[in-house]
Amino acid sequence: MNNTQFETFFQGKAMEYLQRSISLALDEDGPDLTSEAVFLDTQQAHCEIVAKEATLCAGLPITDFVLSSLAPNTSIDVTYYNHDGDTVPEGTTVAVFVCSPKVAFKAERVILNFICHLSGIANLVKKYVDQLGDSRTTLLDTRKTLPGLRYPEKYAVRIGGAKNHRIDLAEMLMLKDNHIDQAGGITPAVTALRQTYSPCPPIEVECRDQNEVLEAVSQNVDRIMLDNMTTEMLTQALSVIPDTIETEVSGGVDFSQLASIGTIGPDYVSVGRLTHSAPAADFSMRVRIKEQV
Repeated sequence: MNNTQFETFFQGKAMEYLQRSISLALDEDGPDLTSEAVFLDTQQAHCEIVAKEATLCAGLPITDFVLSSLAPNTSIDVTYYNHDGDTVPEGTTVAVFVCSPKVAFKAERVILNFICHLSGIANLVKKYVDQLGDSRTTLLDTRKTLPGLRYPEKYAVRIGGAKNHRIDLAEMLMLKDNHIDQAGGITPAVTALRQTYSPCPPIEVECRDQNEVLEAVSQNVDRIMLDNMTTEMLTQALSVIPDTIETEVSGGVDFSQLASIGTIGPDYVSVGRLTHSAPAADFSMRVRIKEQV
């Protein structure tokens, strides 16, 4: 299986957080007392992960990490028939593995929770990306992610064809209305950041009207966010922002607005619902119990 996207994304801090989220999910379930009592150590579980609807796949390799967490001293080979980014029809078996029934049923819900959630995000993202069509505007996610699942969710956004906004508060410094009001305006707020940090991370300024846009332009910030603006306001704002400054439309962006936003042509449009409101995709696990040969 081609895990290139997964392996590229989940390195360093991203891998650390993924493993922590898997451990927490397994801990939340506690011991599987039912399976411990019913199944024998002489039995094997033949497990198939099946897509119960047509869907994009995202998070399939997490299966390996869940299984290795539960059986660290046992080699469990997972055969993947599809990889992340594939679109599969209903009824497709995407992965198969064999292990102890006690491991299989402890792992089942955790594996499916990740795959269903991440594939659902990828599906919604692709729908939004397709709505933008051939426009120059790139779709972004936001920090509106489930606590503890930011890295997996942002990975799923990439699988769906969009890009990530800042991963945390330090990657890009964003001046919002409260920061600007506290500092006494955009100019002193930007100055405070540049005087405090050297080198200074990229600065994005959230602008509410044309006057704020013009002030942000005068400070030569890295990106200007056009927040909750009408089509007329967006068009006017974009006309005065030079190409050297990135532009981002944000604030309650609805699916039906994407085509018109793409026509106007900002660099980015960010949508929170990509992660906080994506419906789960439908996957299941088929398990057949056999005696070991």
